[in-house]
Amino acid sequence: MKNFNEEDARNEYKKRQSNFTTDDINKILDKSEELKSTFQKQGKLAKFFNDFKLLFSMIKDYSCGKYTEVPWYIIAAIGAALLYVLSPIDLIPDFIPIIGYLDDAAVFAFCLNQVRSEVDKYKYWKACNS
Repeated sequence: MKNFNEEDARNEYKKRQSNFTTDDINKILDKSEELKSTFQKQGKLAKFFNDFKLLFSMIKDYSCGKYTEVPWYIIAAIGAALLYVLSPIDLIPDFIPIIGYLDDAAVFAFCLNQVRSEVDKYKYWKACNS
């Protein structure tokens, strides 16, 4: 197995972001419980659980038209990262003990760094509209 690094995470993230479609949003929404469970139970992803909830909420609010003040490429970036987490076969297959979710966490962390300013805007919007 090849060593996994930040460049691998970036490349995988960018590839999946460019292929993301509106149909993929529904895949994410349909798998909400699976995603939630994965983020809660997998050590490398568990530290991102609150971030996951926020990003999932952003995708959901975007999909139902409540929050549309976000560029498509941000939705595609978030969606691509979430679909990567859902995929059992990726750069490091999820079934490999201990390290199986290392790449998922790296791709998700890379995504967070890329979308942080838009997520902060969404948090503000959410607070004002709750």
